[in-house]
Amino acid sequence: MRMRNRMQLALALLWLAGFCSPLLSHAPNRLLSGQGLYLPALPGAFWLIVPALPLLLSPWLPASSRTHGLLALCAALLANGLLWLAGGEAARLGGGDPDSLARTAFGAGFWLLQLAACLQLAESLRGLALSSPARALAICAACIPALALLAYGQLDALALLREYHNDPDAFRQALLRHLQLVGLSVLPAALLGAALGLAAFRRPRAEAWLFPLLNTLQTIPSLALFALLIAPLAWLGRLWPQSGIAGVGLAPAVTALTLYSLLPMTHGTLAALRQVPAAARDSARGIGMSPWQIFRRVELPLALPVFIAGLRVTTVQAVGLAAVAALIGAGGFGAILFQGLSASAPDQVLLGVLPIVLLTLCCDAAFKLLASRLEPVPR
Repeated sequence: MRMRNRMQLALALLWLAGFCSPLLSHAPNRLLSGQGLYLPALPGAFWLIVPALPLLLSPWLPASSRTHGLLALCAALLANGLLWLAGGEAARLGGGDPDSLARTAFGAGFWLLQLAACLQLAESLRGLALSSPARALAICAACIPALALLAYGQLDALALLREYHNDPDAFRQALLRHLQLVGLSVLPAALLGAALGLAAFRRPRAEAWLFPLLNTLQTIPSLALFALLIAPLAWLGRLWPQSGIAGVGLAPAVTALTLYSLLPMTHGTLAALRQVPAAARDSARGIGMSPWQIFRRVELPLALPVFIAGLRVTTVQAVGLAAVAALIGAGGFGAILFQGLSASAPDQVLLGVLPIVLLTLCCDAAFKLLASRLEPVPR
């Protein structure tokens, strides 16, 4: 048989590596290393051969819409099937005792197979050439079984969920604080960055000193910037005790994240305005529009998709950087992550990391969808 797709060959090798690695890890408690459990040894795993077979043979399948649809379906089935199998095995090994110290966690094979499923789904949807809304609907449909398993408690015996159930209020507070950190830093950065980008576009001299300054801010390590802000903000807090400003906590974290967000926002705004065709501006001037009308009715609509792309980069960066803010008492998912690291509890670390990854992916997808809706329709 002739190989038809090298990308599918790489994915098939990733599937194979996942099947050959331990799917789960079972340990006597949360701190000790666990013993690996392989997929063939798990009861009820035989039916996964059905979706796995087309995925392993995919490099030799013809590239057609039907093949892409089949591979997307198999990837979604396998990813959700593995999750269901892992939840069932964790419940069986735990013996139904919610107070058991034994922990069943995801192994290397599980993460490799989930990564392969995500890449396969993305590759298949790209091959199907779906529109952005249709692609978003397909991804949501693929996630529905996993959400149903989570909602009906089928995954509660897994170590990750047991870490969550140890203190669900702390998780909810971390989620709210993480969103608060991102929202309070991205919103002012978007307004200020848009103003600075517009100033750099209108007055090229401003660009000569503005971007070196923002680049210098960006090169300061995040933890160092947090530390540099402690003394001045603590001084302001002593001057105005009723303001709520303090050297540690929310204020320095939001200030530092806003400063970090300025460079991508300013750069994105400048790039958005520069890509507006000069002919569009000339035409607007030709019909007698004022500078304000040209900005509002020509430049702004044409620049908006690129501006949204800059906002996407800024938001994704802020979601990741907000984790470091936990080191100065700002909270968020970084607090759970660092607590797990100090306690050498890998599942608690995952409980802090996975929501950050999911938030990042959701923000990225939402802004991409928004940008695609704002793209001018060619006539």
